[in-house]
Amino acid sequence: MARAEPLAPPAGTPAIAGGPEDVTPFVRREADGSHRLHLLVEGVHCGACVRRIERSLAREPEVLEARVNLTTRRLVVRWQGEAARANELAARVRALGYGAVPFDPERLAAGEAREARELLRAMAVAGFAAGNIMLLAVSVWAGHASEDMGPATRQLFHWIEALLALPAVAYAGRPFFRSALAALRAGHTNMDVPISLAVLLAPAVSLFETLRGGPHVYFDSAVTLLFFLLVGRYLDRRARGAARAAAERLLALLRGTVTVLRPDGTTAAARPDQLARGDEVLVAVGERVPVDGVVVRGRGGLDTSLLTGETVPRTVTPGSRVYAGSVNLEAPLVVRVEDAGEGTLLAEIVRLMEAVEQRRGRYVALADRIAGWYAPAVHTLAALAFLGWWLVGGLSLPEALLIATAVLIITCPCALGLAVPAVQVIAAQRLMRRGILLKSATALERFAAVDTVVFDKTGTLTEGRPAPLEEDLAVAHGTLLAGLARASRHPLARALAARLPAAPVPAGVEEVPGEGLRLCTPEGEWRLGRRTFVAPDAPPGADHVGPELWFAGPGLAPHRIRFRDRPREDAARVVRALRARGLRLLLLSGDRREAVARVAGELGVDNWRAELRPDGKVHALEALRRAGARPLMVGDGLNDAPALAAAHASLSPAEAADISQTAADAVFQGRRLAPVLEVLTVARRAERLVRQNLVLAFAYNAVAVPLALAGLVTPLIAAVAMSASSLTVVGNAFRLALDARA
Repeated sequence: MARAEPLAPPAGTPAIAGGPEDVTPFVRREADGSHRLHLLVEGVHCGACVRRIERSLAREPEVLEARVNLTTRRLVVRWQGEAARANELAARVRALGYGAVPFDPERLAAGEAREARELLRAMAVAGFAAGNIMLLAVSVWAGHASEDMGPATRQLFHWIEALLALPAVAYAGRPFFRSALAALRAGHTNMDVPISLAVLLAPAVSLFETLRGGPHVYFDSAVTLLFFLLVGRYLDRRARGAARAAAERLLALLRGTVTVLRPDGTTAAARPDQLARGDEVLVAVGERVPVDGVVVRGRGGLDTSLLTGETVPRTVTPGSRVYAGSVNLEAPLVVRVEDAGEGTLLAEIVRLMEAVEQRRGRYVALADRIAGWYAPAVHTLAALAFLGWWLVGGLSLPEALLIATAVLIITCPCALGLAVPAVQVIAAQRLMRRGILLKSATALERFAAVDTVVFDKTGTLTEGRPAPLEEDLAVAHGTLLAGLARASRHPLARALAARLPAAPVPAGVEEVPGEGLRLCTPEGEWRLGRRTFVAPDAPPGADHVGPELWFAGPGLAPHRIRFRDRPREDAARVVRALRARGLRLLLLSGDRREAVARVAGELGVDNWRAELRPDGKVHALEALRRAGARPLMVGDGLNDAPALAAAHASLSPAEAADISQTAADAVFQGRRLAPVLEVLTVARRAERLVRQNLVLAFAYNAVAVPLALAGLVTPLIAAVAMSASSLTVVGNAFRLALDARA
C-alpha cells in the first residue's frame, strides 16, 4: 500500500513564484516506479466536467491513470517519468478552467461550506424576487386579458419588476455566471453557458421592452428559472456533502494522536502520518488501533466490527496482524507499524469506495452525454433563429432577439429533467411512509433492473446481536454468573448480563486479558470465559458453531453457554418470496465458514461464500456484473461499503455504519427484511412511469422547438409551454401515489 500522504505541505515548501501552488511535495512514488498525485479540483459540477478532465489528462504522454471523484472532488493522477511533471499536469487542469490544489480534506470542507452558504443566499434572493415579480406579472396578465389596465400603469409595473429582477439576477446568478465564464475562457462550453445566456437575455430584452414601452416583459421567467436551478444545485451539493462527511468521519479515526514507544523506553505523541514502518505504538484499553501492524507484546480482544461487521471480538496475541479502526477491549497492546495513515486497510476501503462509485446508471450516463452536445446545439438553434429572422426574415433586432430568447427558454430541458425526478419524489414518499429512505438519484432505475440479490450475513440476514440460548441460562449460582458478566466489557458478557436478573459485581473480580474473568473465594476459584481458560479438559462442542462462554466454580461442573445471532424474523419468508420472483440469491460474508453455512442452511440460500475481505466482496460482485447480472447488495458493515458501491443497486439497514449508509442507494428502518421486497416492487412500477414521462418530454420538444424557431412563440408563451410540459410529467408521476398496487 502507498505511504501516508500529509494534509499540508512540509514546513518551508515554496509556492511557484508568482503562480499557483507547487504540488511536487505531494507526489508519492509507487512500488512500480510510477508517481501518484492527489489533487482537489475546484469548479467540478457534473459528469461532463469529470469526463473533460479525465480525457485531457489521459492524452498527456506517460499518464497511466486519471480519475476524478465527483463527490469528493479528488483527482488521482498517476504517471511514469519525473516527479516534476506534477506541476505540468496540475497546470493542464487549470487550463481547462478548474482550480487544482493539493488534496486537503479540511480545505475541501471549508470551500464546500462557503459555496453552500453562497448558494443558500442566492436561492433566498431569487426566491424572494421571483415571488414578488410573479405577483406583479399576474396583475399585468390580468390587465391584458380584461383590457382594464392602462399603458401608464402597465409601464409602472414593468419598472418595478425590473428594479426587483435586475439586482436579483446579478446577485443570484453568480454561481452560473462564474462557471460559464471559466468554461468560455478555457475554450469550451458547459451546461451553465446556455443557462447564463437565457437568464441574461430574458431580462435584457425585457429591459429594452420596458424602455420603449412595449406590452410584454419576461422578468418573471428569468428569475423563476434561476430560482429552481439554484434549488437543484443546492440540493445536489447537500447530498454530496453528506457523502463526504461520512467518509471524513471514518478517516478522522486515523488522525488522532498516537503514543509511540521509543527505543529507550520513553513515549512520545505523534500523528499517524508521521510514523515509519517498524515504529512501535502503544494501544491502551478502549483506544482504537491507529495503524495496520503486528502485535509485539500483549494479549487481549479486539472489536473488529467496524471492519468486518462481526460483533464477536477477535483474540490477538504476539504475532497477530491488526488493522486500524479496531477497538482494544481488554489489555494494553504494543503494535509494530506496518502501514499508517492512507496506507491502512481503513483508508483503502474509502479509496475502494471512491473508485467503484464512478459507475453510473444509464439515465445518468444519458444525462452526461446530453451535457456534451446540449449547449452547442441550443446555442446553434438560438443563433440560427436570431440571424435568420434578423437578416432574412426582415425583423428588427429586438424582435429577432425575442425569438432567440424564446428558443433558449423553450429548449430548457425542464420536462426532460423532471421526467425522472418527478417519479423519484413520489416513489420516495411512498417508500418513506414504509420506513425506507431513498438516497441515490438513479436508485429506482437500478432497483428495477435487479436480477440477483446478494446478502451480507451479520446485521443483514441476522439481527447482528449474539444472544445466549435460553436453555443454557438455567444454571446454578445464576446471581454470581450475572455479577461476573456485569464486570466485563466483552460483548458476549454484556449480552449475557442483559438476559440475566440484575446482580451486583462481586468484589475482587479479576479480568485475565484474552481469557475471561476469575473470582477467588474461600471455597475456591470461579471462572467465566473461554473454554481453554475455564475448562481446558472439556471437549469442544461439535453441536454448535457460534460463540460461547464457559462458567465453572467450586461444586459446579463446567457449564457451556452458547450464543447465536438469530436471523431476522421474516428473513426466511423474504428469501422465499425473492426466489419466487425468479431472482438469484447469494450470501457473501466475512464471518467463519461454519457460521455462514448454518445461516445459509436455515434460510435456504444455496449459494454462499465465507471469510471474504472487503475487496473479495467487490471482486465477487464485479464477476457477477461481467457475467451480465445486475446484483442488488444488501449489507450493513463498514466492510460492505465498497461492495454496496460496486453493486448495480444497494440497500442498507438504518443501524448500519455511516459509511455503509452513504454508499447504499436506500436505507430501511426496523428489524424486518420486508423492505427489500417493497423497494423492488415500487421500483419496477416507477420504471414504467419514467419511460412514459420521457416519451412525453421528447414529444413536447418535438412540437415546441419548431414552433419557437418559426417565430410563433413569444418568451411568455415559451415559459408557459415549458411549465405545462413540466406539469404533465409531474401529473403522470402522481399515478404512482394513487396506485395501490405499488
